[in-house]
Amino acid sequence: MPWHARLQLDYTAEQNARTVARYEHNGPLRILQSLYPEGDAICHNVLVHPPGGLVGGDTLDITTTVGPGAHGLVTTPGATRFYRSTGPLALQRSHLTLAEGARLEWLPLEALCYSACHAENHLTLNLAPGAECIAWDVTALGLPHAGQPFEQGRFTQHLEVPGLWLERGVIDAADDRLLSSPLGLAGHRCMASLFFAAGTPLDRTRRDAALDAARAVMEQHPKVKATAGATSPNDRMVVVRVLAPQVEPAMKLLKAVRVAWREVLWGLGGEAPRIWAM
Repeated sequence: MPWHARLQLDYTAEQNARTVARYEHNGPLRILQSLYPEGDAICHNVLVHPPGGLVGGDTLDITTTVGPGAHGLVTTPGATRFYRSTGPLALQRSHLTLAEGARLEWLPLEALCYSACHAENHLTLNLAPGAECIAWDVTALGLPHAGQPFEQGRFTQHLEVPGLWLERGVIDAADDRLLSSPLGLAGHRCMASLFFAAGTPLDRTRRDAALDAARAVMEQHPKVKATAGATSPNDRMVVVRVLAPQVEPAMKLLKAVRVAWREVLWGLGGEAPRIWAM
């Protein structure tokens, strides 16, 4: 039987400037205890899916709202796994909504696409004026370390800030031109995007600072420097993209850029979620 799970996560800023997380769920999705390693203003949470993966027919619906002045950070304890399907779609939908002056860091670990999966990972972000978000999406095809290449299956990735930015791509294991061509993934099996999005246009100084910071970090990561790039597709976004043979070098780069962006864009330190050290 397919599993359908839903999570509603809401961040609010209390009168004492403490960000508080409240949630309700239906099915196997949970939020662990709220942590405050940076003080009361920033609430860290870990999103847990106890089954550990999705098969054909499974659906995860995650809705996150961040109230005015609140700052939430969401990550996961491990990868999201899209397993083999006999035909039905496995779907994960994440809908993020930020109110005026809100901040969110959306930092789930990678999505692993097993061979013969039929899956879609869908992220939509809505930003009110003054809201800002740092988010990433990391996708790995197959399990190269385990000798399990992505030989069959189909994966759709959808990243959207409505009216501002849309990236939607379909990866079919049979599409050798996409997977192997220098104009496609060039044999790489991990693709990752990190983006900073704002509800109000960024002035040129902040955009240039974000681009310069990202490019400086890339120079320090020789394993992916040649396959990474930073761009500003419009006046409300800065985007870093990277291809890598596996997850680890791509994730290492994204984590370092996140630290740099926190400093230059928000004046914050590089506190990492505690779960990443386990």
